Amino acid sequence: MFGEILFQRWLLLLLLCLATLSPVALSQSDEIQILFDFKSALRGSSESNAFISWTNQNPKCNFTGILCNSNGLVTEINLSQQNLSGTVPFDSICALGSLEKLDLGTNSLSGTISDDVKNCTRLKYFDLGCNSFSQKVPSLSALGDLEFLNLNNSGFSGIFPWKSLENLTSLAFLSLGDNPFDESPFPREVSRLDKLYWLYLTNCSLSGNIPDEIGNLTRLQNLELSDNLLHGPIPEGIGRLRNLWQLELYNNSLTGALPSGLRNLTELVNFDVSQNELEGDLSQVRFLTQLASLQLFENRFSGEIPEEIGEFRNLVDLSLYTNNLTGPLPQRLGSWADFNYVDVSDNFLTGPIPPDICRNGKMTDLLMLNNKLTGTIPSTYANCSSLVRLRLSNNLLSGTIPAGIWGLPNLIIIDVTENKFAGPITSDIERAKSLAQLFIAKNKFSGEIPEEISEARSLVSIQLSFNEINSRVPSTIGKLKRLGSLYLNGNSLSGSLPSSIGDCISLTDLNLSNNSLSGEIPDSIGSLRMLNSLNLSDNKFSGRIPESLSSPRLSLLDLSNNQLTGSIPDSLTIQAYDGSFNGNGGLCSQKFKQFQLCTSSSKASGHRVTVLSSFIAGAVCLLLLVGCFLFVKLKPSCLDKPPSKPKVSWSMKPYHVLSFTEGEIINAIKTENLIGKGGSGNVYKVVLRNGEELAVKHVFMTLDSRESFRSSSSMLMKRHTGSRQYESEVSALSSIRHVNVVKLYCSISSEDSNFLVYEYLPNG
Repeated sequence: MFGEILFQRWLLLLLLCLATLSPVALSQSDEIQILFDFKSALRGSSESNAFISWTNQNPKCNFTGILCNSNGLVTEINLSQQNLSGTVPFDSICALGSLEKLDLGTNSLSGTISDDVKNCTRLKYFDLGCNSFSQKVPSLSALGDLEFLNLNNSGFSGIFPWKSLENLTSLAFLSLGDNPFDESPFPREVSRLDKLYWLYLTNCSLSGNIPDEIGNLTRLQNLELSDNLLHGPIPEGIGRLRNLWQLELYNNSLTGALPSGLRNLTELVNFDVSQNELEGDLSQVRFLTQLASLQLFENRFSGEIPEEIGEFRNLVDLSLYTNNLTGPLPQRLGSWADFNYVDVSDNFLTGPIPPDICRNGKMTDLLMLNNKLTGTIPSTYANCSSLVRLRLSNNLLSGTIPAGIWGLPNLIIIDVTENKFAGPITSDIERAKSLAQLFIAKNKFSGEIPEEISEARSLVSIQLSFNEINSRVPSTIGKLKRLGSLYLNGNSLSGSLPSSIGDCISLTDLNLSNNSLSGEIPDSIGSLRMLNSLNLSDNKFSGRIPESLSSPRLSLLDLSNNQLTGSIPDSLTIQAYDGSFNGNGGLCSQKFKQFQLCTSSSKASGHRVTVLSSFIAGAVCLLLLVGCFLFVKLKPSCLDKPPSKPKVSWSMKPYHVLSFTEGEIINAIKTENLIGKGGSGNVYKVVLRNGEELAVKHVFMTLDSRESFRSSSSMLMKRHTGSRQYESEVSALSSIRHVNVVKLYCSISSEDSNFLVYEYLPNG
């Protein structure tokens, strides 16, 4: 009897064990198949090793990116940044009953999030950020355990299911920004997620006011609502978010003054409310002593900059430009931290430049143009070898430029136009190997243009107009092969213009007017095929006008008020140049009535040239006729109808809501809109029909050897090295959203050309 009872108990225990084990075995077998289905749906690039270990020879828990629990069931799939593409099979993935983490961020996944996602009920971590999905996001209300949700920059559109967030009461991280959702008011549901520490809703079409209830999210450390359609004041409730280290509200239409509660955010490190319509003073900012970055530019702030800002020991980025600020800059600015940049341009600031902003030699940008600053440039900046941009134009600064500044090795632009600076350009400019733009017009600089300036081989633009320079044009000027514009007008230059000017092969604009230059106009100027504007007026040039000046297609030619003699070349006697030769009493012309008719003696030399030119032209015409005859006689039948030139197909990928078409951008890529050149491409300024200004970078692509002999009728069909840079620049900038990084609106590409469309920064 006892043995029978014992046997029954043993049998019951065995059945219980089998009942427990068999589902596990079954589900493990099913999970392997689910993972293989998942693998089949996605494709890795040639550089991806994501699925190498996903074979029948390996246990599934050893697959790359897979994590299992103690029962051997899959709890995590982490395949972020694996160069994956394809459509995610949510119907099978969400059958993994123990799945708690799904991280597929930063890939190239497409398709949609299907309604099957509702079956992933145990998910705590869900990341599909930085992909290429489409259409709307389905309801997420079934994901009640979710703590981390990132759908940032993934191509979703339509109406976001804000209502479904009400059930996600455990949510601590929410990032939905940079998706073209339909416009909607700020979601009240978000302000009830009181466990949030991270909220990123930048660039997702939010409108209306920021609710005061945002202050209920007291655990928030990061709040980003930039690039939206928000208006009204910054709510006082912001002052309750005492744990914030980053607050970004830039590029909205916010109005009013900074809230008084802002002073409570004493942990704030990054504060950015730029590009709004805010006003009032900056008194609340003086309490934010932990700030490292302060961005208030393009608002209507007024009053003085609090002196306390100069004592902020961590402040390294400061942008206050385009406001109505007055008074002096805090003189201890930069005394504590390693400043990166300061931009206080376009205000009404007075007083001297603080001496210690580059105290530790880390600063790259010192931008203070369009103010009323006085005094000199402190000598401390002569040792600022990290400096890239120095822009102090349109102030009341005076004295001499500290000698070391001319030769700073990383300086790209020196702009001190419209001040009261005096003294020479020193010879140490030969060390300025990066200098591209030298703008010192409308000052009182004197002395000579040093020959050493020709060693600054990166120079693209020189503007020395309206100073008191009284030397010759350097004989070595021809070494500046990248020089595109040279403005020396309004000085006291003398001597002859060196023929080496013809070696400046990139020159498009040359203005030497209002000087005392003499001698003959160098014939070599005619070899400047890119020359667009030539102004040599109001000098003492003599001799004949070179026939070669007809070679460049000049939109502006001014040789007036010199001492030129002889006949005006027939090729230059066109209506566009009607006033270009006035004030030269020794000139004659057969077409311009304001000049005397040319006599035989004055035309003799020209006659010989005409005869020779006619002979050459006749010979060329004869050769062309013979060539055409042979072509017609010998061409094969397949050439009877030449193929039509294929139409260029453009593809535009937007990263923001756009107010323009690709055609409006492409049609504006013209030489007259060129504003810069670099190793990887040209930059054009484009003004849209609505007046908005954009900067468009034409990224050169690799020239295939088979294409090297083919001519092109359009600058848009050029190919140069740089396609890899284009891809990397798009990949980086389309995923970055920060005011310190220039905004990338879209990319436009075809088989032959790539363009990046950025916001245009008026301060360079």
